[in-house]
Amino acid sequence: MANKIALVTGASRGLGKDSAIQLAKKGFDIILTYQTKKEFADQVVLEIEAVGQKAFALSLDISTTDGFDQFVNEVRNILDTQYPSAKLDALVNNAGIGINKPFDQTTEDIVDLMTNIHFKGPYFITQKLLPLLNDGSSIVNVSSGLARFSSPGYSAYGAMKAAIESLSRYQALELGSRKIRVNALAPGAIETDFDGGAVRDISDVNNYLTAETALGRVGLPDDIGSVIAFLCSDDSKWINAQRIEVSGGYRI
Repeated sequence: MANKIALVTGASRGLGKDSAIQLAKKGFDIILTYQTKKEFADQVVLEIEAVGQKAFALSLDISTTDGFDQFVNEVRNILDTQYPSAKLDALVNNAGIGINKPFDQTTEDIVDLMTNIHFKGPYFITQKLLPLLNDGSSIVNVSSGLARFSSPGYSAYGAMKAAIESLSRYQALELGSRKIRVNALAPGAIETDFDGGAVRDISDVNNYLTAETALGRVGLPDDIGSVIAFLCSDDSKWINAQRIEVSGGYRI
């Protein structure tokens, strides 16, 4: 039986990296994207190959649609040369950045950047990849707990993540005829280099978030990657159009 194939954006580090590795452990071959850190992406490829799966790294700037057609052609070329007649079985829209800026100091440029990266980019890259997705495949759009609760400085980021959650429901409705499932995965506070590594590296931040979390700790990348892998697998075949928060019970 041929391996399934997943495409994970922003997988050179952090949650995307762990998601790609967890998917590989479930038997997926991986096409992963990076923006600038090719050496990090190449290392992830090696880690996936060590698990026994194939992996390919492609450059993608999710903040502009200018390169999307070329990117889709590169994905098609990998599929045509490595997997005759095969298509993607999962798409994880994970790539993103965080900007912490008070509402009254947030500029139009910041809002445009957040919109392009966290809403417009995933919207159109998914649209352009539809011909390369198998019927019955799974799409996971990575949102954020900040779409449910509020924290100072994240008005633009949190609003865009709320938008991607709404989009996920519309995608699930309109792609249902192809049996494509679409879910939004909303991480809580995770120890990564997101937002300058504040959760991981600043003890006061870590302690505050821990105190607000029912399970008494902040999250680790594996807490998220394993759930994304589950949502891409047949184990979750009847989960669709859902917002799934993975936060350990933060601010409940």
